[in-house]
Amino acid sequence: MKLIVAILATTLLFITNSITAQNKSITATVVNVTSDSGKVGFALYNKVTFMKTPIKSKEAKIVEGKSTVTFENLIPGEYAIICYHDKNDNDKMDFESNGMPKEDYGASNNVMSFGPPQYNDAKIVLNDKNLSIDIRF
Repeated sequence: MKLIVAILATTLLFITNSITAQNKSITATVVNVTSDSGKVGFALYNKVTFMKTPIKSKEAKIVEGKSTVTFENLIPGEYAIICYHDKNDNDKMDFESNGMPKEDYGASNNVMSFGPPQYNDAKIVLNDKNLSIDIRF
């Protein structure tokens, strides 16, 4: 009987730890939006999905030049976030005819160069604690 109780207790502890380990979050805040019009779109990627189909995406209102989302129920690992200011609320990033963006954008770690963001520049590591980051356009 003691063996059965010990096995059940160990199993319950393992399940609880597994659920807790997968219940992490990343909160991203754009801190310098130029106006409160429109919204900010956020996309969460890993190395395989970067600049393709996001793992998760969200949008948020802009209040006093800031916009915040939280990506929840994440397992620890490497991620990258790309976001843009959808000024005209058309649910897409707009570009000039020469391919230059018309709307502001940013990425985790705030490394911006000419051209689109690169995964290695934008990657962040989610460990055993929730993560909060600021992004600048």
